[in-house]
Amino acid sequence: MIDIRKGTIDDLPQVLQLIQELAEYEKAPNEVTNTLEDMQRDGFGERPIFEFFVAEDQEAIVGIALYYTAYSTWKGRTIYLEDLVVTERLRRGGIGKKLFDVVAEEAKRLGAKRFRWQVLEWNEPAIAFYKKIGADLDGEWMNCTMTEQQIQDYKA
Repeated sequence: MIDIRKGTIDDLPQVLQLIQELAEYEKAPNEVTNTLEDMQRDGFGERPIFEFFVAEDQEAIVGIALYYTAYSTWKGRTIYLEDLVVTERLRRGGIGKKLFDVVAEEAKRLGAKRFRWQVLEWNEPAIAFYKKIGADLDGEWMNCTMTEQQIQDYKA
């Protein structure tokens, strides 16, 4: 039996383990520099900037959906799903859909005008799922990123 519930600060060690598992799946295990202390501050500190749901069985947290509120100048309030992760041994069992559904319901509850996320172009199972639910997969927009070092080096 899988239970879906809102995440708490006590869940963060297991959440960080799942994030690392995702990084390994995405062939970037050394890219995770986030720490437990960062997540505690950023999710539960003075100005929380993310929230999450967890899927848990009797033994452990086996999935997460981490999201935050963003703002579109054209549309308004946006829910951005940063990561949807299910531990590898339980993938394709419907847990990811349950987590996705609860974030979609949260977007409705918050009155979001848009619900967004990203998917790697090679992640065929995820792409198939998103197509099945009727999501628009936009090939027009490019992702732009600056690393922590690039931010520090940037001359305004």
